Amino acid sequence: MALALPLIGGFLLAPLVGGKWSRLAKLRLRAVWLFYVAIVMQLVAFPVKFMPWHTSNRIGVVLWLISYGVFAAAIAGNVRLPGIPLIAIGLVSNLSAILANGGHMPALPSALRGAGLHFTQSRNSAELASPHLAWLVDRWAAPHWIPLANVFSVGDVLITTGGLLFALGATGALRLPRRQRPSAEYATATR
Repeated sequence: MALALPLIGGFLLAPLVGGKWSRLAKLRLRAVWLFYVAIVMQLVAFPVKFMPWHTSNRIGVVLWLISYGVFAAAIAGNVRLPGIPLIAIGLVSNLSAILANGGHMPALPSALRGAGLHFTQSRNSAELASPHLAWLVDRWAAPHWIPLANVFSVGDVLITTGGLLFALGATGALRLPRRQRPSAEYATATR
């Protein structure tokens, strides 16, 4: 959930830097329903504390990994939009760390201590002192003032940056340079 905060922040910031919320009506996302399916799968796999159910670890991991595939399909259909390529790279980074370490996102003990967390395994994370692909695991503690945040990875940084760029691009606050076509005079002169 903390990964969505930069997306929300980007939408709130957009009008202050020239974006317009009305542009969101013109945004054409493809396969939006896949995003919803993936989010629901993750909530079923690893319910937050106030949800009235519990999912076994094995079923949770399987649902979580399948949700990554569903997210990947949704992202592939929207890769042309600003920020989405960064989100895709972040997704692949996180999935690589998860698969290399048995189905849970490893968290370095120092990151957990920095975030004030104490567990060996919690929902989708597991404490590992020497994980595989250590540069991709949850290695930093988020500041305490960030709601719902605890530890984060390189993939999380890419996903949140992509979400911010998406929000700014979707509202028109982020103006990416377009490839310029050669003028008719230039095209004629170079023939």
